[in-house]
Amino acid sequence: MKPSRIIDTHQHVFWHGRDDRGLIADMDEHGIDCAWLLTWEIAPGEDDVQYHGVLNPVHRRDDGTHRGIPLEDLLRARDAFPGRFVLGYCPHPLARSPEKLLEAAVEMYGIRVCGEWKCRLPFDDPRCLELFRAAGAMNLPVVLHLDVPYLPDAEGKPVYQPNWYGGTVHNLERALQACPETVFMGHAPGFWREISGDADASPDVYPDGPVVPGGRLYRLFEAYPNLRADLSAASALRALARDHRHAIDFLVRFRERLFFGRDYYGGDLNAFLQGLELDRETVACLFHRNAERLFAHP
Repeated sequence: MKPSRIIDTHQHVFWHGRDDRGLIADMDEHGIDCAWLLTWEIAPGEDDVQYHGVLNPVHRRDDGTHRGIPLEDLLRARDAFPGRFVLGYCPHPLARSPEKLLEAAVEMYGIRVCGEWKCRLPFDDPRCLELFRAAGAMNLPVVLHLDVPYLPDAEGKPVYQPNWYGGTVHNLERALQACPETVFMGHAPGFWREISGDADASPDVYPDGPVVPGGRLYRLFEAYPNLRADLSAASALRALARDHRHAIDFLVRFRERLFFGRDYYGGDLNAFLQGLELDRETVACLFHRNAERLFAHP
């Protein structure tokens, strides 16, 4: 079923070779009415050169590291294309007074989302919790990127993953418990691998094969009403594509907690979801209604 309206709740600008005009052209091509634009603040110690080729080169620091996706790029896009974007912003938790930076961004620029949080810190680090609580007090949903710090090898031995963010699903659960008034939106491979009960045993960043009962996402959604998730990037799509029958059951069961998002360009997720022949209510929830329940959109 084709949605009547599409809100992309996870998007970036001036990256992967496209400027703001390129993003708008892609949104128009794929019927996206509005997109949440999210920042990504990269601390110098978290810089990874593999991302340099997809980020805006003007934000390279003098020491060779990259700033990421700063707020000024989002403001430039919003001013050039009024009515098409909702802005997100997440200061790095190690910045001085990140809560005050977030509050100033809300007051000056109308920020509506705290995101993207993508830092090499555990979610339940006290400095992160203070930022999450501040976001909750301002009614800002927090978009979280989770990549686990260890994956097992073929013999089950844990292998360190240098590009980890947030820790594990257990760190996420402690943050959910510590910040019950804050709405969290899970995202990325470390989050979506938990759709299946074999997450601890899979050596792959993107596990495949049949979904095994006992995935921790079920328990987290049932236990924590402040947990949501966006369906963006390859991580959600690959998790759902493991088993189409399971995907339908999962999407229907948690339809009021899941949000359409892309984190890139193209129509792969849209095509996949429409191919599942979901019911009208589920389609509306995923593509626009859940986002509209959080706040008004252009």
